[in-house]
Amino acid sequence: MSSHPRRTPDVLIVGGGPAGLSAAVLLGLRGVDVFLVERHPAASRLPRAHLLNQRTMEIFTEMGVADAVHELSPPEDRWHQVAWHTTLAGPATPFGQKIGSLPAWGGGPDAERYARASPARYANVPQLRLDPLLRARAEAVCGPENIRFHHELTGLSLSEDGSGEGAVATVLDRDGDESYEVHARYVIAADGGRTCADLLDIDLDGPTGMLDMVTVHATMDLSQWISDDETLLYYFINPDGRGSFAGVLCAMGPDRWGRDSTEWAAHVGYRTTDDDRNDLTAVLSRVRRMLGIPDLDIQVHAVSHWEFEGVVARRQRQGPVFLAGNAAHRHPPTGGLGLNTAVQDVHNLAWKLDAVLSGQATDALLDSYESERRPVGEFNVNHCLTNAGGHARIAAALGLRADQSEDEGWAAVTEWFAATPEGEAKRSAVAEAVASNADDYSQLAVELGYHYDAGALVPDGTPAPEGKHPLRDYTPTTRPGHHLPHAWLSHHGSRKSVHQVIAPRGLTLLVDAGQAPRWAEAVQAAADTGVTVHVRAIGTGTEWTDPSGEWAAVRGVFDGGALLVRPDRHIAWRAPDWTEDRPAELRRSVCAVLGLSSSSSSARPVPAAPTAA
Repeated sequence: MSSHPRRTPDVLIVGGGPAGLSAAVLLGLRGVDVFLVERHPAASRLPRAHLLNQRTMEIFTEMGVADAVHELSPPEDRWHQVAWHTTLAGPATPFGQKIGSLPAWGGGPDAERYARASPARYANVPQLRLDPLLRARAEAVCGPENIRFHHELTGLSLSEDGSGEGAVATVLDRDGDESYEVHARYVIAADGGRTCADLLDIDLDGPTGMLDMVTVHATMDLSQWISDDETLLYYFINPDGRGSFAGVLCAMGPDRWGRDSTEWAAHVGYRTTDDDRNDLTAVLSRVRRMLGIPDLDIQVHAVSHWEFEGVVARRQRQGPVFLAGNAAHRHPPTGGLGLNTAVQDVHNLAWKLDAVLSGQATDALLDSYESERRPVGEFNVNHCLTNAGGHARIAAALGLRADQSEDEGWAAVTEWFAATPEGEAKRSAVAEAVASNADDYSQLAVELGYHYDAGALVPDGTPAPEGKHPLRDYTPTTRPGHHLPHAWLSHHGSRKSVHQVIAPRGLTLLVDAGQAPRWAEAVQAAADTGVTVHVRAIGTGTEWTDPSGEWAAVRGVFDGGALLVRPDRHIAWRAPDWTEDRPAELRRSVCAVLGLSSSSSSARPVPAAPTAA
């Protein structure tokens, strides 16, 4: 008999990476009973993902970890650049040459527009430092007894009647080598796709096995070969890349950055049939060759393999089980969207689970998780795959091809330096190819402009805005399905974002101060729905004022209008101005968003967790 009592949480979370731990915090802060299991004994010891975009940092602010994350991130002047080199060193030109660079992740000339777009700053923290921080926060919010590492899910069955109203999981305590059952109303599969998707027979579509990427996390002193302190990420374009990049180098700090970084992550790609990928001596030789430093001292901390792929699960919900993060979509690292999309998945899901479990919504609301998040995941995967081609464009501009000999490749690169019309044309083509990578490193519209066209929202028939550069130019809008635009307000004399006006539970109705009484009456008329709608007035005479006019410029409605906003700060419904039928329209919209029948007065009771057969 197992020494573990049977657990009956509202939500079982499978996976202790950023998605799972963030889900635990977001649900725990709402008072939801969660239980998390992770098969590994500790949080990640591998570098893995490291870029945390502004939308993710907004969520981390909500979770109470943003300040701690920024304490681990490099100083702002030490990492906002990406560069392409032939190698770092070598006997003579064309070795050791910088091909080009771009400002990245809100740095340089992008700093102002990124700052206007969000109250949060970009951060850069590898998972080996982020995951322990998130674990500590999850344990503080949910209780350490509910966050179980070295506990592995080995079985999962859904309710026998097909209603999708619960699941029974079998979990193995790997320390005590004994199994126990967890009976949960809902399950979040944030396990990287290792177990739950297979148990549920959910297939993934997209290219896989493109490369076996080998990452070496090591201490290396590169200070004598690096001349700047701004670059975080180095791509190497030379004949070893076979028409693309030969490898990647990323500064890892942790205490000093730029040229003085003591830790680095080197990534080199192998064909899946190449035996050298499993030979550490051969891998380190490959890293030294990539850098052009044959006698470099490399003190290895960890070596890991990961698959270069771009796949999306065919569905993200099956009954009471929801796939999130890498279980639902796995991205190439180009674009830095994998971890960010994962955290944004569970942010979308957490408020919906809470709404259903608290009786504010029906289970129908949970169907919107897939209809909203799957298109975003699919777009991001395809975008990251496209980004990977940006390095091939630079290689092609240099004249590099997969079918060249090494000597032919270096000869083609050497032409880039020639003081000839051909050399000038090549330099122009290379500069253009480098600049085209701004779709990867200045992709503000991708990071902040993602939106939902169908789901827990009421469309208003207006088109989505699009800038001159659709991937780069973020246009704030209050069109339903989009994220609430950021604007600075005054709150009792302190500057705060309009994001902080939004309640973490229920729905929030943003209105002009002068129109608040009539909208409050409209909300009262919808009280029979049982849904909590918080009326928040902005303007003179209230606790939230708009002295600079920033909110008035982006709110997208007249003084008499209103915005119905979800807890994840996406717009659910928009009324451009007041009309006499707005109260009825508001009621219908609240019901539509939360999956309620407009003729019913409340959500149906929450089902109990299943019992063993």
